[in-house]
Amino acid sequence: MERPRAREPSCIMPMQDIINSYTFATSTKSNHMKETVLTSLHISLGAKMAEFAGYNMPIVYSGINEEHRAVRNSVGVFDVSHMGEFMLKGDKALDLIQLVTTNDASKLADGKVQYSCMPNDQGGIVDDLLVYRWNQNEYYLVVNASNIEKDWNWIKQHNTFGVEMTNMSDEMSLLAVQGPQALKTLQKLTDINLSDIPYYAYAAGKMAGIDDVIISNTGYTGAGGFEIYVWNKDARAMWDAIFEAGKEFGIVPCGLACRDTLRLEKAFCLYGHDIDDTTSPIEAGLGWITKFTKKFVMSDYHQSIKENGPKKKLVGFEIPEKGKIPRQHFKVKDAAGNEIGVVTSGTQSPTLGKAIGMAYVKTEFSAVGSEIFVDIRNQPVKAIVVKTPFL
Repeated sequence: MERPRAREPSCIMPMQDIINSYTFATSTKSNHMKETVLTSLHISLGAKMAEFAGYNMPIVYSGINEEHRAVRNSVGVFDVSHMGEFMLKGDKALDLIQLVTTNDASKLADGKVQYSCMPNDQGGIVDDLLVYRWNQNEYYLVVNASNIEKDWNWIKQHNTFGVEMTNMSDEMSLLAVQGPQALKTLQKLTDINLSDIPYYAYAAGKMAGIDDVIISNTGYTGAGGFEIYVWNKDARAMWDAIFEAGKEFGIVPCGLACRDTLRLEKAFCLYGHDIDDTTSPIEAGLGWITKFTKKFVMSDYHQSIKENGPKKKLVGFEIPEKGKIPRQHFKVKDAAGNEIGVVTSGTQSPTLGKAIGMAYVKTEFSAVGSEIFVDIRNQPVKAIVVKTPFL
């Protein structure tokens, strides 16, 4: 829904422009929204709350730019407990995962994590996800909050292997501790040597005196850090311990608005924006997680797109003109005014100080350096296709 844009100094990102896609709660609580274990804490801390994926979530605390820069330069914490978690067990668990995901999970070793996506039967994507391998018969899947039920039903539909499936989404909390000081912050709380956990790997053990914690060297900000999985009963204690440990680094709580600006600077795809039920991973530049060394749902279709070349591609672009911010669904045109694509994500980059975005465009306009035009308030604004990530 389009909302009035607050006029703020040009050095500050217009807040309404960033968060106009969220449905704000009219009160601190809503009967129809789900809550994480920490929702009341966020409200007490003064977070601006809004509905996201059916949950009452913190969107911004002190300010988008301040939170964004804290993560890029030091450390910030996100409550992302709305994410979904499934456990798959059985001697055919890998077979099921191989069928419903595009990446090759057979390459995973114990303690490793893999980014992947689930193709649907129409040529698009059900969801993107993380696949954790416990051992050869046990896997842990982390999916997007808005797709929990859809993902569960999709996997269950294809589970002809007798795999035991457990939906743990309502039992787990997830804290993303992100930034260059995240490791030093968390190392105070555990005897596990966090420096020994490679990127896209995890360890399980005790942290902050809490047992059964998963410490995953993953994140959605591109700033480094860890994602901490705990049982709901331990979420508040973990939050408090992390903030006490991070005091010397100026640790701050962060909302979903700066999570979006952070991920966009790194050109990370967001489901419902840059990928969805209609987009092929090949079109989205996710060929690196689409392995044709095995068969998966609609694999022949996506292999054909790769071999013949996609008709459209997801590209990154910058807008040189000041004060022009691209947003999802804005039309993209060529110099003659012909429609050639659509914006999927856009923002004013706090780090770069310029407007950036991603868009699907016809392949002939996808080369770096191509000049395209974004319709902003019914005016064509020149943009340049650039190499990603932006930062």
